[in-house]
Amino acid sequence: MIHTGKYAIITGAAQGIGLGIADRLAKEGAGVVLCDLNEKKARQEAEKLQKGGFDAIALAADVGKVNDIRTMVEQAVEHFGGLDILINNAGILDSSPILEMTEETWDRVLAINLKSVFFASQAAIPHLKKSKAPRIVNLSSLAGRMGGYETGLSYSASKGGILSLTMGMARQLAPFGITVNALCPGTTETDIISQWDADQITALTAKIPLGRLGSIADMAGAVAFLTGDEAGFITGLFLDVNGGMYMG
Repeated sequence: MIHTGKYAIITGAAQGIGLGIADRLAKEGAGVVLCDLNEKKARQEAEKLQKGGFDAIALAADVGKVNDIRTMVEQAVEHFGGLDILINNAGILDSSPILEMTEETWDRVLAINLKSVFFASQAAIPHLKKSKAPRIVNLSSLAGRMGGYETGLSYSASKGGILSLTMGMARQLAPFGITVNALCPGTTETDIISQWDADQITALTAKIPLGRLGSIADMAGAVAFLTGDEAGFITGLFLDVNGGMYMG
């Protein structure tokens, strides 16, 4: 299998795209760590994978807190004995209009969506340096590429910041053989868009040239490629998976 013998941490892996990525990598042979603030749900999903014969564990962490991030990485490495792949997927959505944005909301969104990407990568780098095929994939967004349609600016700013981090880390980590890429999903059928009403979703779908929302499988497949051996010479890439909604 493509990822046999590799070990991966996926943040925000109790549901949605993160869970889809964990499931895909596990079924391709990787040992996976499902990290999430919702420890109960993460453990339930890890147990499902274990019952299917796959190598998975769950760890609880609030990725908005640096100490939680560092503990998560150390526990994962202690369990598996190494680390090859880091998927910075954890994120929260905010749709606050500009004049209704609060400092508390801004800080929380930026902490979970952006700060976590830097500090999880920082904690993982010493272990990734020991891997034969080290990979970091950061989950940005269509909103990070062009500001978004229905999302608040805290969300768009955090996802745009991920793109800058991706380029910077790709350059600085290249001497160690660590590739760093960003996945930029378009609107995807997950629980994170449940706060949008049907009219918003219909309007967004109408703007997608391929005529449908993205699926979790679409995103997981893209990450499987970026973390596989065939992507070993790709770094600093923004991979748009959005049905043609943005072409840059």
